[in-house]
Amino acid sequence: MPGVPPTRFVYLGPESTFTEQALLTIPAAVKGIRTPARSVPEALEAVRSGEADAALVPWENSVGGAVGVTLDEVIDGDSLVITRDVVIPVEFVLAARPHTHLDQVLSIAAHPQASTQCRGWLRTHVPDATIVDVLSNGAAAAAVAKGEHDAAICAPIAIERFGLKEIATKIADHPDAVTRFVLLSRPGPPPPPSGDDITSLAIWIAHDRVGALLGVLTELAVRGVNLTRIESRPTGERLGRYVFFLECTGHVAEARVGEALQGLRRVCAEVRFLGSYQRAPQPGAVPERPVPPPPGLSDVDYADSAVWLRRLRQGDLG
Repeated sequence: MPGVPPTRFVYLGPESTFTEQALLTIPAAVKGIRTPARSVPEALEAVRSGEADAALVPWENSVGGAVGVTLDEVIDGDSLVITRDVVIPVEFVLAARPHTHLDQVLSIAAHPQASTQCRGWLRTHVPDATIVDVLSNGAAAAAVAKGEHDAAICAPIAIERFGLKEIATKIADHPDAVTRFVLLSRPGPPPPPSGDDITSLAIWIAHDRVGALLGVLTELAVRGVNLTRIESRPTGERLGRYVFFLECTGHVAEARVGEALQGLRRVCAEVRFLGSYQRAPQPGAVPERPVPPPPGLSDVDYADSAVWLRRLRQGDLG
């Protein structure tokens, strides 16, 4: 029901990963039911089928870029909408069983993306260790707890849960790396505008129209809507066919954003609204002040011009 907060959450599992760590920053999730899913498609299907109220999945990483499987899955099947995003630092640690020291580490369990982001540190500090690929950061910690490997690259949340100890901290080659997650629910009224919002869209351009992508960008630019991100993904139809993911500042309830969406609806082959929601703060970053609309493009200006046009159509030229 609209307005009812979610109580059943599903997230990309297993437990003790950065996704669970991000989910625990949402107060309703801390109090609610949290269930790990084996994959992004499984997590989103749980929401679509009504088994869960909301799913938290990774959206993009400041080092690795967009999470392709998530982008693909949000446009495959019934519509889902983003109701909020969460940004957390990716602080990889090297964890081991008690009494294990760094010079004793000969095998390290790690998800491939984790070991890639820690390549420089590993080369410098444990050059002779063998890196063993596992399915997740949580699985890496679990394998070490079972004695299958000497150490694991994992999220800090896994240390206490598996009875491990931290033998090295902040081992990522990019210490300021962050990952952004999105919370997806079944369609409903978006959260009210906060004054610092993001609107996310997926669009399919008209391939038989010259300058189709430029036309998309123009619909935003002429209304002073700031495009903050654009990402393309193949549609799977054939080479050269793409769906574009756009993010812009502003909320669908604002007049200029609403008119931009109407314009996109007119010039695009298809538009899928993915949500309007408050922008999450980035850890350690100085909060950005929302950029005010350009002169003539505020909601007050739109309302005034609408009244003026209505008077003209009624013959009132005064």
